[in-house]
Parts: sequence; structure tokens; C-alpha cells
Amino acid sequence: MSNSSDKIKVRRRCHGGVAIAIAAATVLAAPVSGSFSGPAHGQTLSAQEHNAEVSFLEIDKDITLRRMVVRNANPKGTVLFLHGFPETMYAWKDIALTLAGDYEVHAFDWPGFGLSSRPTVAMFSYAPKDYARVLYDYIRKAGIDTSKLTIYATDIGALPALLLAQEKPGIATSIIVGDFAPFDRPQHMYESLQRLKAGPSMEQARDQLNKNRDDILENAFRRGLPKEAQFDVPRPLKDDMSRAWSHGAITTADAFSHYYAHFTRDQNHFESNLERLAIPVTVVWGEKDLYIKKEMGIEFADRIGAELTLLPGIGHYPHLQNPQQIIDEVRAAFR
Repeated sequence: MSNSSDKIKVRRRCHGGVAIAIAAATVLAAPVSGSFSGPAHGQTLSAQEHNAEVSFLEIDKDITLRRMVVRNANPKGTVLFLHGFPETMYAWKDIALTLAGDYEVHAFDWPGFGLSSRPTVAMFSYAPKDYARVLYDYIRKAGIDTSKLTIYATDIGALPALLLAQEKPGIATSIIVGDFAPFDRPQHMYESLQRLKAGPSMEQARDQLNKNRDDILENAFRRGLPKEAQFDVPRPLKDDMSRAWSHGAITTADAFSHYYAHFTRDQNHFESNLERLAIPVTVVWGEKDLYIKKEMGIEFADRIGAELTLLPGIGHYPHLQNPQQIIDEVRAAFR
């Protein structure tokens, strides 16, 4: 993996009034590997000084979240990572250990994912708006200092973070988002995701996701990438996703489909209130994203006047395919 001295060089060009950072060279790093007690490449502190605390935090009577926290005795700030489908908090494990040399790092499993609660839809809708409420409650109950907080959110984690930012403009100092669908633009989405959004195909699409569990966990992260860009998901994450898929009352795919059942409504709410988004936002997008095309990211960045970084050769999961790039983006947010 490239270290901090081998950062991808960027050039800037204007696209629709937006500064887009385009990588001038494709530098693909292998996934970071390691354990909860050891640092990833570039870590300045020893393994003994870095440990990820895994615990459970009760949000309310229906929701308890499994979380991971990596402490720092004198942090420059706090980073909160929000995962997507079909991930768990383990997606951030090695990135968290790397950043812990300078920051306190948090990650948790969304309701319906990992080992967090999975109440029935009669108790919790799994809508982006409800995830936004869970996020707010987590930040509050975890005692995070929002005056020094950067949120990094991808896939289904991004819209809840932005919805919360519209309602609570002081919830963070900066937000980094990418590879998600902020607006209702089905033409920019993978066909199977379109079927989850509306109509009689919703139930069929959910059933198909559950039937394809093994294929999703094995291949979803690499789908659409050329042979030379293929990468392996870290074994701890793969094992955790597999064990947790059917944990509780609903499956991971069920939670994902319930999220999508309310997706269009919450996308439209977000788009109609863009002027309320006051927190600085950076957009990071895999240029080869098969699931949510880069055109979605370009439009979103243009609409809110944000900087967009397109990552050449990178798909839907930049944090797994090229974690060093994400580490660099987080560090830049604190400068």
C-alpha cells in the first residue's frame, strides 16, 4: 500500500461549476489487513497502544447498537464511520486502527445489520429518516464532541447522515459521503436496486437478495471491476457478515429492502431541502461504481457546490478497495 508520501496526485478541472478532483494516476492499494489489536500500515503507535473496544450501546427500548471505538488519549478530533450494505462495522476496522494515531474513531452496525438490534417493521421502519434518528441518538449517547467530528458515510449510511445534517446543522464539522443515491434518479442505479424502490417487484427483489446471500457476500464487492482491479474482502469482515446475516427477527437483506421501501420519500425530502445543508460536505466516488453511477455523484456535488473526488479504477467500496485514499480524505477534513 502507498504511504502518506505516495498520495495520488490530483489535477482539477471545472464541471458544471464544481471543482472535481480527478486522480492523475491510478494507485490501487491492497486491502489493509490486521487484527483489532494491531495497527495497519502507516501506524505510528505500537499495537499495544491501539485497541478497538467492541461493546453495545442502548439507543432506546427497541434499538441497541453494536459499536467499535478506538480511543486516543489526546485526539485531534473524532471520526464516525457509517457502513453500507451488506457490511458491518468490521468494514472500518483497519482504517480505524490507522487513524487512531491522531483521532478517536467510532463505527457501529446499523439496525438490521451486524449484531445490532433487528426489531420487526412494526417497531422500526428501517427508513433513512429513522436511521438518521438512530445516528443522532448514538452521537449524543456516546458523548461525542460534535465541534470536532467528521462523519464518513457510504452507501445506505450517507443519506441518513445528510438528513440529520439538515435538521441539526451543528451535528458535525464536516461530512464525507460517497457511492450512494441522494436523489431519486433510478437511471443511475443498478437494475436490481431500482426494483427495490417501488411497485410489485419489491417483494420479489427482496426474496432474490435473500436467495443470493452467498453470492452477495462473496462477489458484491468486486462486481463490475476488471480482473486487474479485483480484491479480497478482509476475512474478519466476511465472517462477520456471514454470521450476522440472519441474526434476529429479520435478515440483512430484509433490512436493506425495508430501507428502500421508504427511500424515494426520503430522497425527495432531502432534495427539496438542500438549502438547509450547512455543514461542509465532500463527495468521494468510485469511478467504476456499478451500483450507483458516478453521474449521481457529479450531480449531487454540483447541486451543493461540493468538491468531488473521482477515484479511477475504483468501484462501489473505495474503503475496502483502496483504504489509504479514504484515510487521506479523513485527514484532509481536519486540516
